[in-house]
Amino acid sequence: MTLIAWTDDIATQHPQMDATHREFIEHLDRLHAALEQPVDAMLAVYDAMLAHTVEHFAQEDRWMAATGFAPENCHSRQHGQVLDVLRDVRRQVVDDGRREMVAQLLPELTQWFEGHAQMMDAGLAYHIGQVGYDTRTGTIRSPVAEASLSGCGSTACSDA
Repeated sequence: MTLIAWTDDIATQHPQMDATHREFIEHLDRLHAALEQPVDAMLAVYDAMLAHTVEHFAQEDRWMAATGFAPENCHSRQHGQVLDVLRDVRRQVVDDGRREMVAQLLPELTQWFEGHAQMMDAGLAYHIGQVGYDTRTGTIRSPVAEASLSGCGSTACSDA
């Protein structure tokens, strides 16, 4: 069963970002399929998904830093919050035997990812295109002004 179907709605039109997103979806599907496996086998799949997600988010965070998005922006903050939840769920499975937490996490993570890809990642892909950032070489054709961009305009990003 596919938890998320790849559609134009979640495509960012940035080939490297979209490839990483497709891999993330594959990890979610593998984890969903592993829910009924013994806990050790399920955790191995979970750990692979977590490792992929750590690198996935770090990659986007590097791109944001290189192109003028400030490290404190909402996009990076969401990455940190999701990683905190993923690590906490893993801890609950290992320490407390609460394997059901993974089954509860998957629909929430899927819903979050679809919205995140459509808004946050699509915005980053657009910005990367606007400044002419080559994610392979790290070169920028049209750098942004010295003032870094922060926030996303959402009330969820405010510190209040």
